[in-house]
Amino acid sequence: MAPTLRRPSMADVAGRAGVSYQTVSRVLNEPQIVRPDTRARVLAAITELGYTRNRAARALKTTRSSLIGLLNDGSSLFGPTETTTAIEAAARRAGYSMLLTTVGPDADSSPQIGAELLGTGVDGILVVAAHEGMVPAVASLSRSTPVVAVTAVPARNPEVQVVGVDQHLGAHQVIEHLARTGVRSVAHIAGPQDWFDACARREGFEQALALHGLDGTVVGPGDWTPRSGYELASELVRSGLPDAIFAANDMMAIGVLHALHEHGLRVPEEVAVVGFDNTMGAEFQIPSLTTVAQPFAELGRLALERLLCMLEDREPPPGTPSTLPPRLVVRRSTLPERTH
Repeated sequence: MAPTLRRPSMADVAGRAGVSYQTVSRVLNEPQIVRPDTRARVLAAITELGYTRNRAARALKTTRSSLIGLLNDGSSLFGPTETTTAIEAAARRAGYSMLLTTVGPDADSSPQIGAELLGTGVDGILVVAAHEGMVPAVASLSRSTPVVAVTAVPARNPEVQVVGVDQHLGAHQVIEHLARTGVRSVAHIAGPQDWFDACARREGFEQALALHGLDGTVVGPGDWTPRSGYELASELVRSGLPDAIFAANDMMAIGVLHALHEHGLRVPEEVAVVGFDNTMGAEFQIPSLTTVAQPFAELGRLALERLLCMLEDREPPPGTPSTLPPRLVVRRSTLPERTH
């Protein structure tokens, strides 16, 4: 009979490295107190043996599972996907594993999904709360576990911490740039009305118009897709084009570029175009797309740090923001800014 395979243990690692069991434990839990040469020897033994920590045993000992729940709506859109990926990467670097759960459009299912997620023993939960449909899930979960929501709106529940990217600022950056290029009128192709990012970008657009004295209008809402950007831009061509079009995301901006090209209009000489998100491929459009980049990696780290502060009952380090600034990326779909 073939021998039964057995997972390597901490004792096996200690034997391979020639150290005590306690030293292996220190390397795993408090590596900074172990001499560098000893730490390197233990880590090499861990790699050679393929040792992985027994999460169940650790949870019994520490009452912490090192498991964090991550709840989103299963969207494949760029923003939510990049946010989810960034959070998972930050958690892995911090020694946590993620349990991803999705909540569908049926708000009535949120309590059940919340109960299932809590039943896994997660230490806390991060929610990518992109739209109104996620609000019931956040409310349900926050009653019994630490929750941090990654979203563009302030918390509605005092028990929920919120981090996000300043969507208003991103829209202001777009309008300020367009004003400096000499644009006098801008149309904003808005995103879905129940999406928090879309609402914040529209609000920022309207505020910035007043600040810079530009004429503007809002069309839509679109549904984040190139098709909706194409159709709404085609309507603008028929009704009268502004000097610039600011689409609420890059996918709709791609549709705008296609519609303008189809009608023989030159970008940016006749109409400037700006998107939002700096999606992969934005720089390879013709012309390359001016857009707003969001700091997704930093957002993931910030969200995780805020949750860990809640779990450890400590305050965030002084100066830790709750909202991160985006960055305007100027390319060829807008004119150069005037120097005078």
